Amino acid sequence: MSHQPERTEKNCLNCGATVIGRYCHVCGQENVVTKESFWSLTKHFAFDILHFDGKFWHTLKYLFIRPGYVARQYCEGKRNTYLHPIRMYLFTSAIFFLLFFTLKGDVLQIKQNALSKKDRHELAQSLQEELAKKPGDTSLLRQLALLSDTTKDVNIEQLDSTRQFRISIANSGKYRSVADYDSVQNTLPKNDRDGWINRMFTKRGLELRAKYGNNMRQGINLIWTDFLHKLPYMLFLSLPFFALILKLLYLRRKNFFYSDHAVFTLYHYIVSFILLMMMLFIGQLENWTHFSGLAWAVVILFFVWLGYLLIEMKNFYKQGWAKTAIKFLLVDLLGFFVLLILFIAFLLFTIFVLD
Repeated sequence: MSHQPERTEKNCLNCGATVIGRYCHVCGQENVVTKESFWSLTKHFAFDILHFDGKFWHTLKYLFIRPGYVARQYCEGKRNTYLHPIRMYLFTSAIFFLLFFTLKGDVLQIKQNALSKKDRHELAQSLQEELAKKPGDTSLLRQLALLSDTTKDVNIEQLDSTRQFRISIANSGKYRSVADYDSVQNTLPKNDRDGWINRMFTKRGLELRAKYGNNMRQGINLIWTDFLHKLPYMLFLSLPFFALILKLLYLRRKNFFYSDHAVFTLYHYIVSFILLMMMLFIGQLENWTHFSGLAWAVVILFFVWLGYLLIEMKNFYKQGWAKTAIKFLLVDLLGFFVLLILFIAFLLFTIFVLD
């Protein structure tokens, strides 16, 4: 509701219907004076923010002191007091991922510590000795080639990446390029050729090697960073699957519709984001203070998270503790598999779409 004075005219400016009272009964628009002062706009903005905050904190309070209560109230139609679950989900998830990328975004950043001339010489000697024992080792030859090129700085991560690449995607280390791989495959009998999965992974491995060469760690870092930025989409996509699991587990409860399970899931994810934020803060505090005892607080919060879901299910679905406990375990197990499948799918998607 705005704080503008009501118009003396009773025709709705939006749909033209005759307005009885302050709001149009046809389209719902408020029949107020359209011209607003800057001070009026400022007051309206402040009111909306405080109104949002008031509902947010009120909803948050009951989410924690009465697990399952807010979701049940919302499904029963008592909605005006609480913040809409989708709005609250978007707000809390945005805050969580902002914090996550701020604190953990550099988890795989490359440390570019160039080797000194002395270190390069000593490493080259040790690699030559190792190569004498393993003639023709392509990993050792690549590392020696890097060390021999004195026009470029070399860091230990680059040397490690040549070794890591040997255990990279499929059998790409056996071939020089995609064209080389295709030519070899075409010479083999059809029954001896790689299956489509092996072909797909091998070719992608060769493409990544051609692009990143001896600096494969950079490619891995880019893939991982890109994957982390897809986590919000992955979790959002998991919402309907989690709700579907609940729908199947409570199939005999005809008074619960799929939308009710979705509302329960949204509020549960909201609480999960908040608990995860607390874990992130504690983990960062442990890094700053080097006090290992804080790790126990993270463990405690994890069990609080599990216990919260159990109580939440008990209060929302109103079943006995035994049935709730069995369904709680099934929800955890099936939810884990759903997240695992989505994790693998998004990771593979990231690997194969990265330019």
